[in-house]
Amino acid sequence: MSLKDKCYLINFKEFGDSRGKLVAIEGKKTIPFDIKRIFYIYDSDSNVIRGQHANRKSNFILISICGECKIKLSDGKEELIVYLDKRNVGLYIPKMIWKDMYDFSDNAVLLCLSDQEYLEDEYIRDINKLK
Repeated sequence: MSLKDKCYLINFKEFGDSRGKLVAIEGKKTIPFDIKRIFYIYDSDSNVIRGQHANRKSNFILISICGECKIKLSDGKEELIVYLDKRNVGLYIPKMIWKDMYDFSDNAVLLCLSDQEYLEDEYIRDINKLK
């Protein structure tokens, strides 16, 4: 299975009218897992690289809820770069995929949803351990 097949974009339905828009995300309905952890990244300079790890157990959905950024993914064999700039599009990243988040715009806020609670020992911080 290619990296593009493992990591894919999810288009969330937007609801809205003259008052504004709303996007609803529901575990096991609009995304493929129950949400156990939510965090977000903001105030990162465009030259900062966040992430720089893979996870043994955690699956993620990343959504650029404000601004834009790039995500570089690797499974140890292939690399893929995804540009996130739409508030109704999420990037699904399964476990054991290396992720670098970078090239943040000035106003970027990157929302991260995970199916696991934080456990430091599930993090792989050396990309060579994926190969």
